[in-house]
Amino acid sequence: KSENGKKQELKKALESYWKNNITKNEFLSLTSDITVSRYRDCLDAGIDVLACNDFSLYDFMLDTATMFGVIPERFRDSQTEELQIYFNMARGNKNAQACQMTKWFDTNYHYIVPEIENGNFKLIKNRPLHSFKFAEDKLKISTKPVLVGPFTFILLSKIIKRNDNNEIIGTVNPAEDESFRDLVISLAKQYNVLIKELEDEGVCCVQLDEPGLVLDRSAQDMDILKEAYGALTQGLTEINVLVNTYYEKISNYKELVFDLPVAGIGLDFVVNDENLKNIEKFGFPQNKKLLAGIVSGRDPWKTDLKKTVSLVNKLRKIVGDDNLVISNASPLFHLPCTIECEVSHLNPDIIKMLAFARERLDELVTVKRAVEAGTEIKCGNIRSIHKKFDNTTVQNTLSKLDEEKINRPHSFKDRYLKQNELLKLGLFPTTTIGSFPQTSEVRKMRSMVKSGKISKDEYDGFIKKSIRDVVALQEDIGLDVLVHGEFERTDMVEFFGQQMQGYAFTVNGWVQSYGSRCVRPPIIYGDIYREKPMTLDYILYADSLTEKPMKGMLTGPVTMVNWSFYRKDIPKKQVVYQVALALLKEVLDLEKAGIKIIQIDEPAFREGLPLKKSKHKNYLQWAVTAFRITNFKVQEDTQIHTHMCYSDFGGILGAIHAMDADVISMEASRSKGEVIRAFEEFDYDHGIGLGTYDIHSPRVPHISEMTEIVDRAVKVIDKSLFWINPDCGLKTRGYEETVSALKNMVQTAKIMRKKYA
Repeated sequence: KSENGKKQELKKALESYWKNNITKNEFLSLTSDITVSRYRDCLDAGIDVLACNDFSLYDFMLDTATMFGVIPERFRDSQTEELQIYFNMARGNKNAQACQMTKWFDTNYHYIVPEIENGNFKLIKNRPLHSFKFAEDKLKISTKPVLVGPFTFILLSKIIKRNDNNEIIGTVNPAEDESFRDLVISLAKQYNVLIKELEDEGVCCVQLDEPGLVLDRSAQDMDILKEAYGALTQGLTEINVLVNTYYEKISNYKELVFDLPVAGIGLDFVVNDENLKNIEKFGFPQNKKLLAGIVSGRDPWKTDLKKTVSLVNKLRKIVGDDNLVISNASPLFHLPCTIECEVSHLNPDIIKMLAFARERLDELVTVKRAVEAGTEIKCGNIRSIHKKFDNTTVQNTLSKLDEEKINRPHSFKDRYLKQNELLKLGLFPTTTIGSFPQTSEVRKMRSMVKSGKISKDEYDGFIKKSIRDVVALQEDIGLDVLVHGEFERTDMVEFFGQQMQGYAFTVNGWVQSYGSRCVRPPIIYGDIYREKPMTLDYILYADSLTEKPMKGMLTGPVTMVNWSFYRKDIPKKQVVYQVALALLKEVLDLEKAGIKIIQIDEPAFREGLPLKKSKHKNYLQWAVTAFRITNFKVQEDTQIHTHMCYSDFGGILGAIHAMDADVISMEASRSKGEVIRAFEEFDYDHGIGLGTYDIHSPRVPHISEMTEIVDRAVKVIDKSLFWINPDCGLKTRGYEETVSALKNMVQTAKIMRKKYA
């Protein structure tokens, strides 16, 4: 399980190292201490087989890429040491743009997308072997190395294409390229080199995670997989290779489970009962291990231990005791470290329902002992606790909702015409996504008001001063549509959840989103509703400071739920609709107060798409409806914006269009505008802003890079509908780089206006 530690120890070490406050050796010493602490947690819980190589300094896909020499040419520098190249790929530097970052399957974890050019993979550094030796040296234990499998690695990479002049002209999805088979097999041969080195060191088992196998895969893919694993296991005699899958049922069950030349297969028995149905229908090979995922790695609700013991006993009858291994159903880095840190903060009834990563280990051991002893486990009914927080008003309102009538009555064309008349925005209007840098002073003042060291009035005065400064700054830079900066907001989900009933919040429930970026997912334990306005005061104050349009900023219902640990006792759709109804009240309050642009961000819209295509239609229908619920009652001249980032939007542009937002902003900079390809095949006739620079890197982009993206975009998108904005919010950036980048962005807009006037 990869984690930042109980109190964000990895985050603190990373940021100290990046700021040159600690040396490289001090940084590596701190991360070694975190690794040892994780091992001790597992040993103390009584786990039989511990994993190694599952702790990353930034991202495990980046670990794998650098391990096999998948390093883009722009980062290859003989004068730059290995660790700096690693972080340059993740964060960029003054001379090179960072590698693209996108969502890991249907989770809120972001991985660095490997860039493959020639397929000449070569094992440079055996990280799993180093990790194995570390555990052996420090704790005298033998561990199981874990790493991403070759099929999933290639599947989630992108292939770089160059022209005759060696200029990059675009990228290709490996699964759609004729080189896919050769790439997978070529990489599998290097895995064979790696695993042989492990075998020579006395390692008895290695686990290759292949979650790519739960996606819809073809018979041809299965042939490639079997050929690749034939090459991967060639010549191995003393080491067992396990393939682990999670997040969904596997595709092609019989071919994968019976024909793949490996010693064991891992299946997720928590996400649904479809893997269980397959194993009951088709059986399981008697010469292989079943790594059974029986406790959740993605949600925090306590495991129904009685039901789980029954599941394990079913599997024992099919697989046999000697071939059954029980484990977590998916990696535990999606969960906070331990509930122990929250006992004094959360409602005792809520505590009774929860189990985080450390508690999952205890649940595994409890199930094992109950199965071995043949005893029955008694456990509480979580649903009975959820019912304590039911709200009949919310439930009645939801039951009366007519989904077919959730539409704005006027067409986009008519709305946009009236909005432009009111807002007086010209060609290529500029704006930001919402947040501005949150300095150490902002965080300090927030901490002081929480601890009572300053009064709420003093804090309010500080926030208003910050708003005044940022409004003046935006006007000085020359932005067309302004924001209030969001200085009062810790997190885009947490801020709103704290003002809604039905949400609970942890103090140390940190979960890694990417690198040093951590979030504390709220916990939805009951029916959700809003008692009073949440954003009105500061938005109206900011609006009073300028003649330019001021955006109201909200987080959309799908994102509010996807980025929370939501209750599982009612359908997810109902939870999302409850949030949407609460947000509708906020939207109408903003509109009534005179705010004519309201942004309802949905960065997790694509992330929530089920992994199986057969389940897409149902999800997209209710997700689109949820967004419409938030704004279907606004006036014709009120402009609704939304924002999405770091996802593959191909295939769902129809659903995004159906959301009927007047303007959508999307990430496009790290991918060099490749999202534009999707628009070449879909006539998107609403307002759109493709991000012109990457805010997740401290690098200030050149104007030429921004104009390149806009020039390419307006070939397929009506320039009268095109907005210019960054990729995402600016909260994590510093002011110096932010101001420079925004000035370049505004200059880009001026160049485009002159060019396309």
